[in-house]
Amino acid sequence: MTTVMERQQKIIQEFSAISSWEERYKKLIEKGKALPELPPDLKTAEALVKGCQSQVWLHASLDENKNMVLRADSDALLVKGLVALLLDVFSEAPPKEVLAAPVTFVEEIGLGQHLTPSRANGLFSMIKQIKYFAAAFSMMA
Repeated sequence: MTTVMERQQKIIQEFSAISSWEERYKKLIEKGKALPELPPDLKTAEALVKGCQSQVWLHASLDENKNMVLRADSDALLVKGLVALLLDVFSEAPPKEVLAAPVTFVEEIGLGQHLTPSRANGLFSMIKQIKYFAAAFSMMA
């Protein structure tokens, strides 16, 4: 089982190998297209992430090993790609590890500078929501 930090390193390596931002955006969109769509009954108002310009639905649960299982979807392809990256990093990790891990890949691959301010705010809102779920789950364990 890889750690949250190891998963972030993998994303940093993957995106560092792509020099142009146009190609990096294409990679994000591919990741978004590969993300399984949430069933309509999970696209509820309660599951919407606050602070996102696009609609983003985020669900979290614990598996039998007490690891977080994240499922998400968005109505915008690029945002869906961002969500897919977050799921790659945080899903199936222990809540305490999710809470403790700094989110370094966002700046390291240049997302901070290359996203519009509203998309960057949305990305940080998604991270905040994931950390919120992790905090709630870590209190239960």
